[in-house]
Amino acid sequence: MAGNARDAGWMRTALGLARRGLGRVWPNPAVGCVIVSGNEVVGRGRTADGGRPHAEAAALAEAGGRARGATVYVTLEPCVREGRAGPCAEALISAGVARVVVAIEDPDPRVNGAGIAALRAAGIEVDLGCLAAEATALNRGFLRRVTAGRPMMTLKLAASLDGRIATATGESRWITGLRARVEVHLLRAQADAILVGAGTVRSDNPRLDVRELGMGDRSPVRVVVSGALSLPRDSHLAATAADVPLWLCHDVEAEASRRKAWAELGAELIEIPFQADGQLDLSAMMQRLGDRGITRVLCEGGGRLAAALIEDDLVDELVCYSAGLALGGSAVPAVGELGITALQLAPRFDLIDVAPIGPDMRSRWLRRH
Repeated sequence: MAGNARDAGWMRTALGLARRGLGRVWPNPAVGCVIVSGNEVVGRGRTADGGRPHAEAAALAEAGGRARGATVYVTLEPCVREGRAGPCAEALISAGVARVVVAIEDPDPRVNGAGIAALRAAGIEVDLGCLAAEATALNRGFLRRVTAGRPMMTLKLAASLDGRIATATGESRWITGLRARVEVHLLRAQADAILVGAGTVRSDNPRLDVRELGMGDRSPVRVVVSGALSLPRDSHLAATAADVPLWLCHDVEAEASRRKAWAELGAELIEIPFQADGQLDLSAMMQRLGDRGITRVLCEGGGRLAAALIEDDLVDELVCYSAGLALGGSAVPAVGELGITALQLAPRFDLIDVAPIGPDMRSRWLRRH
């Protein structure tokens, strides 16, 4: 059942802790845990970078003996499977906690209600569903990977009022203002991977790292879709491939010499099959990323890649930055050709929120299913 106002307050604190782990804990979920005795917080923790220790273990270590008889607030069902540090449900039982408030169940088949059942079997009161919607939104990437085998995809668009990302001559820096560009670095820091196409690498020579907000250590995996591996080897990505993970998704026909050259630079090569129409199978690519533990992908590619991802129903969330200028029909569109002949065939997204970001406007949309 949903928790009361007091429970909601403590769970909100646990969600805040969990949010700090986004982009740092994959393939694990970002979980937060708060242990409360009376009105005092005696322990708190989040899933550590790299996935271990879990949030409950960190909170219990801080609480020590004060955990006995306390109430635990945790954003995801405690695990029961054996791991390097042992299952969290057993740790909570051993600590003698009296009550556990859980936001959502873990759909991982190795858990999937068993953690809650173990707590209840030990005589611990368990309440489920406190701020469930917020906890689901926070871990949408992990949940998508567990239930569908692929990461959550966020498509970021930064465009003029008429949906253009560059002038007819290719000039694009900068359509949006400084504050919007800084916020994009926060989006990057909360992602496991950034995705672009080969065209973006050739035209923009991006770094695809995190350079703002003092989070330079939080650069995600850089993923580039390049069927033929026709990428410049004097690019920023090539220069940093040995230091910041670079994954190149290519087709089966990519030249052996190009594969060898990029592998020697430090890139990981991921072979992607063709679809029936001869294009790279982006659904298979997303499954490959999921197999490697990626839970959250931020796409910053151009219009062609954006259109292909939307067409294949792989975009779960849109984050759109709109700048107060118009570039006209000859400029480069944010989303390429979709071939939609009737409005009823167009993919629909539901508006989640809108906010001014400096002189620009940011809107967030979730795919309607």
